[in-house]
Amino acid sequence: MSARGVLAHDEEPTRESCEAAVAEARTLAAGLPADDVSRYFAERDIQQALVEAGNGEFDDCVEKAERAALEVRERPHSLKPGERLNILRADEMPPR
Repeated sequence: MSARGVLAHDEEPTRESCEAAVAEARTLAAGLPADDVSRYFAERDIQQALVEAGNGEFDDCVEKAERAALEVRERPHSLKPGERLNILRADEMPPR
């Protein structure tokens, strides 16, 4: 069950519910191979969830963590054999 499902309907997410959602998403993501593209996207969502938590936005934290868990469960991103995800650093420009 997701962390949001544990909360009462009118109850706002808390730091604890955020941490629980992030922990669940991390566990799920860790179950995928390190080079899996869905794991990559899930880890980005987890990272954003932690940023939201740091800003006190626990509802957004839970939402991002749930999106990460969904990424792992449904695996909407995939690469064909031989394809790879080209990840640029912040200071890099894509080749033209």
